[in-house]
Amino acid sequence: MTQTDTDLAAPQPAMTLSAQPTRKKGFGRQEGAAHVFLTPWLIGLVAITSIPMVASLALSFTDYNILGRPTFVGWENYERLLGDARFWNAAEVTVTYVLISVPLQLAFALALALVLDKGVRGLTIYRSAYYLPSLLGASVAVAVLWRQIFGHQGMINQILGYFGVQGENWLQNPSTALSTLIVLNVWTFGAPMVIFLAGLRQIPEELYEAARVDGASTMRQFRSITLPLLTPIVFFNLILQTIGSFQAFTPAHVVSGGTGGPVDSTLFYTLYIYQQAFVNFDMGYASALAWVLLVVIAAITAVHFLLSKRWVFYGD
Repeated sequence: MTQTDTDLAAPQPAMTLSAQPTRKKGFGRQEGAAHVFLTPWLIGLVAITSIPMVASLALSFTDYNILGRPTFVGWENYERLLGDARFWNAAEVTVTYVLISVPLQLAFALALALVLDKGVRGLTIYRSAYYLPSLLGASVAVAVLWRQIFGHQGMINQILGYFGVQGENWLQNPSTALSTLIVLNVWTFGAPMVIFLAGLRQIPEELYEAARVDGASTMRQFRSITLPLLTPIVFFNLILQTIGSFQAFTPAHVVSGGTGGPVDSTLFYTLYIYQQAFVNFDMGYASALAWVLLVVIAAITAVHFLLSKRWVFYGD
């Protein structure tokens, strides 16, 4: 037996307690700090989100007018939806608003992001200016301003008057009132634009150089390189803007004075929930309406995720 074999055959010393791996002293302290910082969020999740959701689900099966005690009525509130004409009208108005405003908003955001991605001087200023409406678009002040712009004596009609065109009261015409709110939502394209711009900056320039060498036109580069590589960003913005549009409330409430008029042409689904809860004090029915909206948004989001497998392309 060689010396090497003797060394291998020799019994190895047992690992002493001091040689065993020990837990870092700072780990427990860091874990405790993480729990401290997460505590306010957890409290908010339970007290502001989870408990009210469970309470609203319970109230959706009751007849409750705030002043009295809830009375259990079973599925009566949900059955009432089927025969409620204003419920179906609010659903139609909201779906129309989502189907028109979201694609237009994303198209404007992507188009402007492509322009700003070309190295425009003062990019930071333009980016901030276009992003600002996204921060203010859902505010009461902007909705009031929008009501003045599209009023009978508003800025739109004054501009049309310079060209000899007789304007109308856009907000009082049932055929045009919803269109003004769609324009307002499209105007708040700043947030998806910034996300699109960040995605465009991640596309390798080498791909465009190779395409130009092969003689690809600008439109062909957009179809074959930019759009496929940007589909995850398009999908992300589509989900966010769709959910946000279904939850739109402030513009319709301010522009119509809380009525959803004229002739319920701006009666968003959330505005109808508000009317049932805080005008008619029918909290049970309003809770049922809210849960229907939650289920619809969840179902539409799930469909988006299922369909994304066919058109969203990731790196792998």
